[in-house]
Amino acid sequence: MTYQQAIDWLYDLRLLGSKFGLENPRQLAALAGHPQEGLKVIHVAGTNGKGSVCAMLESIYRAAGYKTGLFTSPHLVSFRERIQVNRELVSEEDIVRQVVKMQMRLQQFQKDETPTFFEVITVMALEQFSLEKCDVVILETGLGGRLDATNIVNPVASVITSIALDHQQHLGETLAQIATEKAGIIKSRVPVFSTFHQPEIGNIFRKISADKKAPFELIETEADTCMEGKHQRQNAALAHATVLGLQSVFPVKDHVIVEGLANVHWAVRGQTFENENQRILIDAAHNPAGAEALCHMLQGKITSQRPTFLIGMLADKNWESFVNKILSVADRVVCVPVSSERALSPCQIAEKCRQHCAQVIEAKSLEEGLEKVKDDPFVVVTGSFYLVGEALEALGLTDAVGERGLNEWTMSKQ
Repeated sequence: MTYQQAIDWLYDLRLLGSKFGLENPRQLAALAGHPQEGLKVIHVAGTNGKGSVCAMLESIYRAAGYKTGLFTSPHLVSFRERIQVNRELVSEEDIVRQVVKMQMRLQQFQKDETPTFFEVITVMALEQFSLEKCDVVILETGLGGRLDATNIVNPVASVITSIALDHQQHLGETLAQIATEKAGIIKSRVPVFSTFHQPEIGNIFRKISADKKAPFELIETEADTCMEGKHQRQNAALAHATVLGLQSVFPVKDHVIVEGLANVHWAVRGQTFENENQRILIDAAHNPAGAEALCHMLQGKITSQRPTFLIGMLADKNWESFVNKILSVADRVVCVPVSSERALSPCQIAEKCRQHCAQVIEAKSLEEGLEKVKDDPFVVVTGSFYLVGEALEALGLTDAVGERGLNEWTMSKQ
């Protein structure tokens, strides 16, 4: 089997959609020899900031000399970004080996019970980390927490980042409902670390933790990090507190924690690229809370020139609220399509933008949009995780791989 054939097989799995439940991933993990049972896992859930906190934790533990496993989603360009050991992407050869084994295991399932893409790659990641003998694994949930495929692990800590309205059609219409789903990763007597929330949300986490006799710590401070924005300083404080709380499991010296936070790299989270005539900031904000954090960060960057926003959105996001927030700091807006089956048309975004902004342009492609902003001194690319990955390729900031389509999913009707 070639790597491309392995990727094609994963594409076929994607067509099965996504679904909630732990029966399939548990059965699949059993067929793989229960790789999760030998791993020390830090399980991370939340709405915004999950990936950043995962990257911060990984950076700290790697700086301390631990062998790290990192599982995150979605990916920007290459599928291999999702499974990393010591921040090195899993090799193509390892993906092929894992897929061959998964193909054999899936023969044990009835056709209408075939594990989904995310269920398969979750167990693939756990098995890879087990084979690599990782000292610590940082595992990001996919969607929700309680019934997410990653929730088959028995972690050494549960970490919950900020909670906001997102994926309401799957997780609930209120913050309380969403928080309850995220809190599903809390395990009996396993310590819980969480960031500042509205009192209602904090109380939900406290109660569930108390019911499970899980020590609970709410972090309301900030810590220094190389990543920009108040929200990232809050994320850094959460990562810092988690590491301190796990000293008996993974001893780390104070100066190493500072070093790890100072050197963390997590792409397209307020990431800036500059040339002689232009500054481009790329941020993976994709919901109203993310837009608010982005705008707060931009307020410190705006001098005489407000930025031009190049945005593309998905139709199943709360895009109208997102647009309202970014327009408060935008000079003009260029609306582009997103390469996704769930994309919102540029004309729909533009129609909303014109209610509050005089300069709004529609483009038929990202390339056309980039051409229209080439002379603007400050450009912000945002609106969808799908768009920022495509922008990295289009701007020549990463190699074009063509695997972004593996991020596509719909809920299974099974």
